[in-house]
Amino acid sequence: MPTRRRALLLVSALLMLALASIAGALMAGSYAVAPGDVWAALAGTSQGMAGEVVTGLRLPRALAAFACGGLLALAGALMQVLLRNPLADPYVLGISGGAAVGALAAMLFGLPLLFIHGGAFFGAFAAILVVFGLARGDGSWTQTRLLLTGVIVAAGCGAAVALIISVAAEHQLRDMLFWLMGDLSHAGSPWPALLVLALGLAAALPLSRDLNLLARGDLVARTLGVSVRGLRGAVYVLASLLTAVAVTTTGSVGFVGLIVPHLVRLAIGNDQRVLLPAAALAGGSLLVAADTLARTVVAPQQLPVGVLTALLGVPVFLYLLSRQPKGGRE
Repeated sequence: MPTRRRALLLVSALLMLALASIAGALMAGSYAVAPGDVWAALAGTSQGMAGEVVTGLRLPRALAAFACGGLLALAGALMQVLLRNPLADPYVLGISGGAAVGALAAMLFGLPLLFIHGGAFFGAFAAILVVFGLARGDGSWTQTRLLLTGVIVAAGCGAAVALIISVAAEHQLRDMLFWLMGDLSHAGSPWPALLVLALGLAAALPLSRDLNLLARGDLVARTLGVSVRGLRGAVYVLASLLTAVAVTTTGSVGFVGLIVPHLVRLAIGNDQRVLLPAAALAGGSLLVAADTLARTVVAPQQLPVGVLTALLGVPVFLYLLSRQPKGGRE
């Protein structure tokens, strides 16, 4: 089968999977909703309990989960090209740590939800600026310098998070821990995250040719006319902003940005023109499915969605490692 046709079929299949995962999220829960009632609610013709549950509760949450899963997977794919490291994920540069400090500080002072989201975004943005500024230094920029700077910033943020948790009141700890593990129960409106996902894809796709060259090494990219320094800066800023919006919406959901690009790459190869949209669709579907499980497995109690993504991600990642040839490179 020609590569282009195979890629088109895969993206189409992932689009259908995304729609199926959202439909399943609308039907499943402690109050089951039949497919016909879901359709009536979406069409605006349902006036009963089912319509309120679908449009008022489950649809915004499912869309927020899809948007944030897509943001994390897209950011992870960009980070892996930027750092030329298959273990890179959206949180490797300390962005989630900065968001955690901002969000938990707002919780510590008893601020409302709007300020918690604002604190998370401010903390993530501050971490972006610190890492970007320190990694550039005198103007030179290497993957190692960027990665080490991110690790140090993440360690500092981790210490600040530990301090906040240690002085927090007992009744605040549960909300803090849920935020740190990822929680969609307070996600709010999904439209800002969906808009950022669409704009992020629109900004990333024109860079896909240059990203394909960058993945083959700086020398190859420069020889073929790529402005490596400018491309790295653009990719870092874009991936960081995508991550900041995702973390602000759902908290720190792990493994989506690490595992999904790997799985998509195994299926279609490393062509960024297809990998980026496919990763966004797959990441969104995965987080919707994980969130549906998180609120139904032990219903009416809800689990942090990050626990489910970790339980799914760890065995998949170990399987991928077992398939990696010894001494080989991806």
